[in-house]
Amino acid sequence: MEGKKTVRAAERALDILLCFTRQPELSLTEIARMTELNKSTVYRLLATLEEKGFLARDAETDKYRLGFRIWELSAHLSRTDDPALLFLPEMERLRDKIEETVSLYVRDGLERIRVQAVESLQAIRRVAPVGARMPLSVGAAGKVLAAFAEPAVRAQILADPDWPENVDKSDYLRQLDQIRRDGYATSVEEREAGTSAVSVPIFGRNGNILAALAVSGPVGRLTLERMEEVVPHIIEAAGRMQKMLTN
Repeated sequence: MEGKKTVRAAERALDILLCFTRQPELSLTEIARMTELNKSTVYRLLATLEEKGFLARDAETDKYRLGFRIWELSAHLSRTDDPALLFLPEMERLRDKIEETVSLYVRDGLERIRVQAVESLQAIRRVAPVGARMPLSVGAAGKVLAAFAEPAVRAQILADPDWPENVDKSDYLRQLDQIRRDGYATSVEEREAGTSAVSVPIFGRNGNILAALAVSGPVGRLTLERMEEVVPHIIEAAGRMQKMLTN
């Protein structure tokens, strides 16, 4: 009987994790409704999942999102299961075509993390260490992740106490609107002197943004004109990556 209870608890915990395939952030009430469990049960399971690092809770909104223990587990997935590995050949193909560094970013709260990178083969190139954390307020990939996030997420980003003083919020919101219309973002020396970047979104099965695919390089080589030229190639690559997730 005790073993049966343990299995049931595991099923309920997994049901909670699966809720996040539909929305990136959820409240206790929303999770209880989606799993059809009472709130006290959900609360205990959420506390355990948070303690183990599978979920993270935003103290301001009291909403939960997937924690980075999920990414730790994904490091042991095969190439055919882990998007960071699954997308690698496509990223290498894009790098060879454009001849600049290609990176893959995901959002973690109010930051973005580079989870995969393929560096340019040129002598002067953009070095992109995997695992690096960066803000969402600046940079092409950060703006893409913010532009296609849920409105509540954008509100959290704007309310960030560490928001850079030199970034005007009204202008930032106008940029996000333009990015949603254009389907891509550009940046020139926004985060790092001498570097420019262009980025497009990659969407998951549920239509929510999964990651940002970015190309970066020296400003003298990756000019605004050059970025306009390569955007179709980046969008094509992102489209093929999305198909890998749905096939």
